[in-house]
Amino acid sequence: MIAVAPIMAALTMAQSVHGNCLESSAHSVAHEPLTERLRRHVAVLAGDIGERNVFRPAALRAAADYIRAEWANQGHEVASQWYEVQGVTTANLAIELRGKSKPGEIVLIGAHYDSVHGSPGANDNASGVAALLEINRDFSRFAPERTVRFVAFVNEEPPFFTSKQMGSMVYAKAARDRGDDIRLMVSLEMLGFYSDRPGSQSYPPFLRFFYPDRANFVAIVSNLRSRKPLRQMVHAFRDHSDFPVESLAAFESVPGLGWSDQFSFWRQGYPAVMVTDTAFYRYPYYHTALDTPDKVCYAPMTRVVEGLRNAIAAMTR
Repeated sequence: MIAVAPIMAALTMAQSVHGNCLESSAHSVAHEPLTERLRRHVAVLAGDIGERNVFRPAALRAAADYIRAEWANQGHEVASQWYEVQGVTTANLAIELRGKSKPGEIVLIGAHYDSVHGSPGANDNASGVAALLEINRDFSRFAPERTVRFVAFVNEEPPFFTSKQMGSMVYAKAARDRGDDIRLMVSLEMLGFYSDRPGSQSYPPFLRFFYPDRANFVAIVSNLRSRKPLRQMVHAFRDHSDFPVESLAAFESVPGLGWSDQFSFWRQGYPAVMVTDTAFYRYPYYHTALDTPDKVCYAPMTRVVEGLRNAIAAMTR
C-alpha cells in the first residue's frame, strides 16, 4: 500500500507550481503520426473507457480488449495470464518477439492498464500504456538479438499494490517459477507531463539539491542492485535522444522509487528500472478525477517515446 503523507505533501507542492505543458521546439511534422496515435490511445483508455479497475469490471475488460485489438492489428499473438481478484476475472496481456541469437535472454517492457479508484487515469497510466503500444510498433525492424516481451499489467493500483494480487507480482512470480532469464525489466509509469516553469519539479528530501527544479525531463530510476542496467539504459537514451533525462539508483525506501511494477520484479531478484515523469513530484492531478486526457503533454511525450524505443532496441542487442 502506498504511503499517503509523502504523496499529499508533494502533491500540495506540485499544485502550487503547476504551469502549462513544456513547449517542444524539436517536435516536427515527422513526429505527428506518433503524436496522434499516442493521443488516440490515451483518449480511448482515459476518455471513452475512463476509470478501469475491478470496481468497474466492464471498463477494465474494455481496456484489455483495446490493448488486445491493437496488438492483434499489428500482427501479434496475444497471450493472456488469467486470474481472479475479488470475484472478477482479470488478465495480464503479453506479446513476444523472439531474439535471433540470444532467445533465452529476455528484455521485458511493461505498463499497467488499470487506473486508481475514482480516476480516469490519463497520465496514470494510459500514458504508459500508449508508450508501450507505440514502442512495440514495428519493433521487429530492429532485429533484436535478445527476446523482447511487452506486457500490459492489471491491478497495479491500491488496494492491490505490493500484494499477491498485483498483476506484475503474479507475472514476475510465474516468470521466476519458469526460470525465465529476464536481463532487464522496464516499467513505463506516467510519461505524460512536462513543464518548463521554475519550481514545477519537487523531490524527496535532499534530492532537490542535485536535480533540476523544472519538470522538463524524463527520469529513469532503479534500486541499487539494478544500477548497472540503469546506467546502460540512460546512456542508450542519451545516444538516441536529446530530450533531457535524469537518473537515480537508490535504496528502495526512497518515496516513489519502487511505486510501480518494477517493485514486483525486484522482489523476484530481477533487475528492473522505472521510466517516469516522476508522478506526484510534478503532476498536480495524480490519483484524482482531474487526471484526464487534456492534461497530457503529447509533444514532449512523443520525443520521450521515440527515445525509449531506440534505447530499448539498443538494450536488446
